[in-house]
Amino acid sequence: MAKEQSSVKERQRTGLREPRRYKVYIHNDDFTTMDFVVKILKVVFFKSEAEAQTIMLNVHHSDKGLVGVYSYDVAVSKMRLATQMARDEGFPLRITVVPE
Repeated sequence: MAKEQSSVKERQRTGLREPRRYKVYIHNDDFTTMDFVVKILKVVFFKSEAEAQTIMLNVHHSDKGLVGVYSYDVAVSKMRLATQMARDEGFPLRITVVPE
């Protein structure tokens, strides 16, 4: 007997999902200079001058500003690098990472 061929394929479950994404926020404070925030946004988060200025003004006028959405490892490493740069300059800049 010959095997019957079917044009219907069965879907196999692999258990793989797209990695969870995380939002990175910069919080406003009274000590960190606007120029330093722009520097962080350009150097660490690779924002253009215009994007960095827009995000910095958003942070200044509201309590916090969204910098970007990244995978967990990227978000945490950027947060740590930016926080260390701020501490080295003596600024209490606060950056948080929250699930999307």
